[in-house]
Amino acid sequence: MALKLDKAPRKHKDIKKSIRKGLIIVHTGNGKGKSTAAFGTAMRAIGRGHKVGIIQFIKGKWKTGEVEFLKKFPDQCTILSLGNGFTWITQNFKEDVQMAQKAWEQCCAMLNDEQYFLVIFDEINYVMKFNFLDVKEVCGKLKDKPPLKHVILTGNGAPKELIEIADLVTEMKCIKHPYTQGIKAQPGIEY
Repeated sequence: MALKLDKAPRKHKDIKKSIRKGLIIVHTGNGKGKSTAAFGTAMRAIGRGHKVGIIQFIKGKWKTGEVEFLKKFPDQCTILSLGNGFTWITQNFKEDVQMAQKAWEQCCAMLNDEQYFLVIFDEINYVMKFNFLDVKEVCGKLKDKPPLKHVILTGNGAPKELIEIADLVTEMKCIKHPYTQGIKAQPGIEY
């Protein structure tokens, strides 16, 4: 069998001088995997012996695999689901704003709590997009965060102001989704 042409990268330019910094990371876009990527990073941080704090906006009280898993690590992870559910269920703008503000207060507390190495604000981009939270207030707090604190913000529709201050922005793009084929969300895969 003849070998094919080698297409693997063989050269690598390394960073000679680097700095330590708490990163602002944004997972956005219309594709699946924004929260999943954030929870994967939480597992990585926990695996390295760090404490993680997670605030979930919107999701409400449904039982998800990530919450059930992380409850097994109460000394290493605090996870709070502080939403009332999807907006098409709540149908109450004023109540949605109040819930988002309550969750944001918890985010600010975790952001300034030295015990947390990483904090995740799951689905916060949606609440900013829906005008439940002020984008300028969120960005202002992030700019003033402790220097080594890492923050991940998830959800579609990340505002441009957030993207500008972020260190890493990943946009998930949907190519194909089972829901459009009439397949509902699968436990253990999507929640």
